[in-house]
Amino acid sequence: MRILYCLAACFMLWHGARGQSNDINPGQRVTLEQCIDYALKNQPALKQAQIDQQIAQKDVSISLSSWLPQVSLNGNLQDNLKIQTNVLNVEGEAPRTLQLGTKYSSSIGVSVSQTIFSSDVLLASSTSSDYKLRAEQNVRSAKIDLTVDVSKAYYQVLVYQQQIGVYDQTIERLNKNFKDAKSRYNAGVSDKIDYKRAQISLNNAIAQRKGAIEGSKTQKAILKQLMGYPADQEIEIHDDEIEEMANEVTLDTLQTLNYRDRIEYQLLETEKQLSQASIAYYRNGYIPSLSAFYNYNMAYLNDEFSELYNQDYPNSAVGVTLSLPIFQGTRRIRSIQKSKLQLQRLEIGEEYLKNQISAQYVQALGTYKTNLEQLKASQENYDIAQDVYNTVNLQYREGIKAYLEVIIAESDLRTSQLNYLNALLNVLSSKLDVEKAAGQININ
Repeated sequence: MRILYCLAACFMLWHGARGQSNDINPGQRVTLEQCIDYALKNQPALKQAQIDQQIAQKDVSISLSSWLPQVSLNGNLQDNLKIQTNVLNVEGEAPRTLQLGTKYSSSIGVSVSQTIFSSDVLLASSTSSDYKLRAEQNVRSAKIDLTVDVSKAYYQVLVYQQQIGVYDQTIERLNKNFKDAKSRYNAGVSDKIDYKRAQISLNNAIAQRKGAIEGSKTQKAILKQLMGYPADQEIEIHDDEIEEMANEVTLDTLQTLNYRDRIEYQLLETEKQLSQASIAYYRNGYIPSLSAFYNYNMAYLNDEFSELYNQDYPNSAVGVTLSLPIFQGTRRIRSIQKSKLQLQRLEIGEEYLKNQISAQYVQALGTYKTNLEQLKASQENYDIAQDVYNTVNLQYREGIKAYLEVIIAESDLRTSQLNYLNALLNVLSSKLDVEKAAGQININ
């Protein structure tokens, strides 16, 4: 039994892993959430942003590695083609020449250094968290834009599919009317104008349906491109989501705008912190750098190359190095001035960004309110057009109304249905714009 349990567990793990590796199967009907999840895992531009985040983290680690001991192994081999000659002066004697050194010399040594204090390394430590945060915010910004773009493309596909459904209903009605009108003409009840008009309306609806199908294909291609979905694989969306989305068009229009919720504002705040750290770095440029070192070398000296490494002469040293910058040609002063100007530019950009965010929010909210009213009017017009068509069609069959009025009523019904779908699309898109302007796009 234990073997069976183990096999069953292994199968479940394998099946789960297989399911995770392919979130959407070709031809599978998917929801908006599935499309967004797939895009967040597979979209190439987002993957590049995530790689940039990893690169930023590696850059921080590289900068911080200067705090760790630096160990190096050095070696050289030298053939002194002409040994240096020195003159030795002894009082009361004639000057004598003396050659110091050997024909061959070599050394092998190890050097270890440890930074105790350095303004460069201190800057890397103080800004490491900000650099990581900026990379994370860039990824978050890319996710927000991708979520909004995928959602709008999904809505477009959904509306096109609903439009195809409207044209299917229209063609079904017009085809029935065409057959009825032709039967009445064959029976001598009416002239051929009625069924000819019915045929024209039917042909127009068929052509419009084909246009909607092509538009759906185009929008699906855009959706797949945004998702990073294979272009050669088919994707289908849930048609019944239109009803759920119609129930989620409402939005709190009395909410207070908070600039800090916008990712763009958060990025600017991070840039200001980095700029302030840069000013502090240049101000501390006069502080000396201090490091400790230890060197150990083995020297080899001999006039015969074959016997060079028979005897070594070791030496070692330990100490500290203090470096104090005194004058750098006003470089530090100019760097401080430049960093202050950069910070001033960011502060001006912050005020501009606040105004821009406020304008975007007001504009998006105004567009949303207008589209919401249009949606309500379109819904009411659709209900009225449906009732008018049913009444006129019944009166036509009873001989009270002319067929021209049926065509007009049917056209009004189709137009009201399409207007409702377009109004719903506009409301959903403008709702996304409001949420983005308010910094309320959920990417988790």
